[in-house]
Amino acid sequence: MRLAVSVAKRPKLSKNFKIKTKCTSLGVSPPSVIIYFVANRKIPFITGEYYHIYNRGVDKRDIFNDNKDLSRFLKSVFLFNQNKPIGSIFEYRFGGETPKKDRLVGIVAYCLNPNHFHFILKQLRDNGISEFMKRLGGGYTTYFNLLNKRNGSLFQGVFKSSHIDSNEYLLRVSAYVNLNKDVHDLDKDSLQLTKSSWDEYLKLSNEKICDTDIIIDQFRNRREYEKFAKEALEDIIDNKQKEKELKYLLID
Repeated sequence: MRLAVSVAKRPKLSKNFKIKTKCTSLGVSPPSVIIYFVANRKIPFITGEYYHIYNRGVDKRDIFNDNKDLSRFLKSVFLFNQNKPIGSIFEYRFGGETPKKDRLVGIVAYCLNPNHFHFILKQLRDNGISEFMKRLGGGYTTYFNLLNKRNGSLFQGVFKSSHIDSNEYLLRVSAYVNLNKDVHDLDKDSLQLTKSSWDEYLKLSNEKICDTDIIIDQFRNRREYEKFAKEALEDIIDNKQKEKELKYLLID
């Protein structure tokens, strides 16, 4: 099935961003491309470019135990995203100002699952992604360890990253991240510990964490994006299953 996406307002992309679809109407067919999320930390983060960022708990452990943890992590996402360090969230509570400008990164989409997270980030200043992730990971680990009376690393090493080098890739990764909880076979309790930017994209919440325009402006309306994202996710899940089957056959 081919979903035609009319671009009412072309998003502004960096000069290094490769647009594979050059026509004014994006003919994006979910079965057309398989997305491979290949982590590569050897490539530098380029200001103005987009990246898929993700990591999970050490030994696959949960990093969110309740909704308070989710709220604390999102508060960190918001407050640590500015060029001038705030020191700590505790200090911010007593006289800090909400960061509105001079951000390190643009947050396009995110999802938080019980034992891992995903972001789509645009680097807005040199070293912005690395600095943002350092503050976020360090700050949340300190909070989590103090709360749970534990020591040591919370996340599985340095965060992973993949450069998003085309518009089609950006659209498809947005679907993967926004609907990531549907990729995993989560039980009822685990589903209560998930949070993503999906509601923000569909205007089902008042949150304004993400810069959604680069995605939404490529569709006639939000319902059209919803349809595209769900179809794209079905294709991604199907391809992931085929990869598993192929690996099994090769091993056998």
